[in-house]
Amino acid sequence: MKRFFILLVFIPVIVFAEPLYSPTWGFLIDLPEGYNFTGGDGKDRFSFSGPEGLMFETVVYNGRYASILELVNDINSRLSNQGYADLFQYRDKQAAIINLNFGESYGWALAIELGIPEGSPSSSARPMLLALAYAPSNKKELELFHISALDSICTTPADLRYPGPITEYGSDRGSARNAALAIRGVNASIRENDAEISQLLIEREFKIMEAYLNTSYIQAACIRYYRFIYRDSYDRIAEAAAAIARNLGGNQAVTDDQKREFAQKVLSFVQGFNYERDLSGSDFINLVTAITEGRGDCDSRSMLFALILSKAQINSAIMLSHQYSHAMGLADITGYGARFEAGGTEFLVAETTDKINIGLIDQQIGDPRHWFAIIFE
Repeated sequence: MKRFFILLVFIPVIVFAEPLYSPTWGFLIDLPEGYNFTGGDGKDRFSFSGPEGLMFETVVYNGRYASILELVNDINSRLSNQGYADLFQYRDKQAAIINLNFGESYGWALAIELGIPEGSPSSSARPMLLALAYAPSNKKELELFHISALDSICTTPADLRYPGPITEYGSDRGSARNAALAIRGVNASIRENDAEISQLLIEREFKIMEAYLNTSYIQAACIRYYRFIYRDSYDRIAEAAAAIARNLGGNQAVTDDQKREFAQKVLSFVQGFNYERDLSGSDFINLVTAITEGRGDCDSRSMLFALILSKAQINSAIMLSHQYSHAMGLADITGYGARFEAGGTEFLVAETTDKINIGLIDQQIGDPRHWFAIIFE
């Protein structure tokens, strides 16, 4: 029988390389680990180099081109690029994906409109971001790194809760359907292909993370992996998570006691899932499947716990341990219990696989030195 106890130790989270954020233009890029800044002006141009000859470059053009197509044609001409280009729309913005095949290099590029800078007239033409991800042409096995780097681009802060541009380009989410959720009598709108698309992204990003096994980057790569999944999942289950939050009283959770009661209800909800693992791949059940079918491992449950809490405006996160092969939820709520400090917040711990109250933790996995946190918001 497991023994549970209250962990009263606070430990600061180790902060790794943060995503690149441009305060001037409002875009964010979350590159895979190991890329180093090599040049640029720190405003409109950035250049990075990574292992095995990986390269990533960004340029912002403001008022130079009348359309994305004009930008694409000019770049292809200047590079003597032999690859193709395809135009598409991403969240009401013009965009294009470009296959790069120039000189001795191969890879992909994304051209996309940015938001209009604050203070500019609403009639102003949108600035455009060009991002190029490439490597020597004899290293096409690095293609997943190019795709992942470009897919991490957020043109505005709102994109942090929406699938990335490359994923959106390459997939058809299908029609919205009214789906039964894992709580009896609760339904919500789910896009018919979202579970499959999300699982494909998870497997892709798992391969990226695997490349860092047995390196000093593994913990940072793990953090990026879960950050990527959270971003991709948020919009896919937004209505479903909100419906469950309402059903469990999240819209009425105002006082500290009410917030804790609500968090306990969400925890009990995910604790009731069927325990499921798939060691042949990522071993992560996508959140669309988790919230509709009520199944998943500890990390799927913990992320879903955190996302549902966010619908009640409760600050949340997850914590992971490689040594214990386990994940737990974190909730910024009051009351006595095991806590884990991350990003200046002393979160209450939530064990999602054992049916115990929030704030309790198995003493066999209670050493805080073997845990690290992932903050999504």
